[in-house]
Amino acid sequence: MNALVTVRNLTRRFDVSKPWLNRVLERLPKRKLTAVSDVSFEIASGTTYALVGESGSGKSTIGKMLVGLLEPSGGAVEIGGVNLATERDAERIERVRGDIQMIFQDPYASLNPRWKVRDIIVEPLAARGARTRGVAERLLEQVGLSVDDAGKFPHEFSGGQRQRICIARALASEPRLIVCDEPTSALDVSVQAQVLNLMSDLKDEYGLTYLFISHDLTVVTHMADLVGVLYLGRLVEEAAPETLNARPAHPYTQMLLDAAPKLDGFGREVDPPQGEIPDPINPPEGCVFHPRCPLAVERCRTERPELRAVGPARVACHRAEEAIAQFERRT
Repeated sequence: MNALVTVRNLTRRFDVSKPWLNRVLERLPKRKLTAVSDVSFEIASGTTYALVGESGSGKSTIGKMLVGLLEPSGGAVEIGGVNLATERDAERIERVRGDIQMIFQDPYASLNPRWKVRDIIVEPLAARGARTRGVAERLLEQVGLSVDDAGKFPHEFSGGQRQRICIARALASEPRLIVCDEPTSALDVSVQAQVLNLMSDLKDEYGLTYLFISHDLTVVTHMADLVGVLYLGRLVEEAAPETLNARPAHPYTQMLLDAAPKLDGFGREVDPPQGEIPDPINPPEGCVFHPRCPLAVERCRTERPELRAVGPARVACHRAEEAIAQFERRT
């Protein structure tokens, strides 16, 4: 299957220095925060690729670079073979931009409170001068809402209904790729399931490709064809959901799985996650997870692990085989 999205050595740094005069007076150097560091992956057309990790791991930053809201500090993002950061052909850029949409985490904050739902949904079409008549009503029915809802304002809807409006807006321009930035984290559990099922059905119906960003591994298992686990801006493991659940190869992935709620988990005793994500301005040498890793050795403290094949997964861990064996003994 052809790759619609190709990410190569993607890096993003933010300048978090104090203003120039303060630095001169206080004799301070510039400070750079590395939010994403040397990340590479591919998303096949018609599939869902999920990025998971704790808050601050760089998931949303990658999503924003894919849709062009942020420029990479290094590396490249190609969508349909076009690198939006370096492409000079305006026609190709316009075509690729029309193939991308984004669904944001907070459905209310991403909707204009002064616009009626009809105008919100057709905005991507109106901006390109395309025909808009009847489009909003058709899409509202497609996402499980009423035609009459087109004349209402966002504050008249519940959270789940607002997210359906956001999905309808994303579908309006008939995109190939939709970046979903934690689209259900602000919703109740029962509403989450409805929205996820809707997104899954629409993916099959329209042949969509999703980059699905989440911190919830149970959601990822339901949605994804392939999962990438991020830690401190680095991709530490990539595998299919069934492989990730049955045989996680990175200690950080195992920690995330242990922390996830389970229906059969009553009475189970699991050690809580240890430590916090280090300061991204001064990340640890070697493997960035080693301060929290129970399997860390001297090599982990000095040598950064590269992604390598371990069974059906790709893992950035010097001791992946030992981690798998330890996980299997525990389970």
